[in-house]
Amino acid sequence: MVKDQLEKRGIRNPWVLQAMLDIPRHLFVPEDQSPKAYQDGPLPIGFNQTISQPYIVASMIELLDPQKTHRVLEVGLGSGYLAAVLSGLVAEVLAVERESALQEEASKRLVTLGIQNVHANTGDGTLGWAEKAPFDSILVSAGSPRVPKTLLSQLKIGGTLLIPIGNRDEQHLVRVIKRSETHFQEKELYRVKFVPLLGKEGWPQA
Repeated sequence: MVKDQLEKRGIRNPWVLQAMLDIPRHLFVPEDQSPKAYQDGPLPIGFNQTISQPYIVASMIELLDPQKTHRVLEVGLGSGYLAAVLSGLVAEVLAVERESALQEEASKRLVTLGIQNVHANTGDGTLGWAEKAPFDSILVSAGSPRVPKTLLSQLKIGGTLLIPIGNRDEQHLVRVIKRSETHFQEKELYRVKFVPLLGKEGWPQA
């Protein structure tokens, strides 16, 4: 997976590649999906959610330029896989997941693997985690119609926000760098396809 799906597509950060090697992806998918765990694509994990394609996970983490001192917010914990990979690269991962069952399962999985610097909460991810803010980086693992203003307010100056922006079916990954409290530098990166980001500052609940 790492050699054929990541290195050949341009993932260069050696720490990210090692983190992808260190985390057993098959432990983060339902048992019936386990034979497909290392294939080049997303997989269903229940609750109309998915575990992202390995390349997307590695690319998004690399784009954050994670540092050992960073505190990172992930919106959309899902299976916990991305948080697990990221946990070895930063000081702390704070994650918000709207589905309590997924959040509980992922948290237990992380504890079983001995990962102690990921802390998860159930709630509306579009509103971030005010009590834990500000964050060095924010990574949104669901597609939104716009950049939630609350997330921007919880980002440190100089920090990076990665979020898929578009419609419910397809988005572009957008990187936002917070230059000041009122100035944000945005760049559209590449096309992606994520499940919808539901919440007050995302898509309305169907």
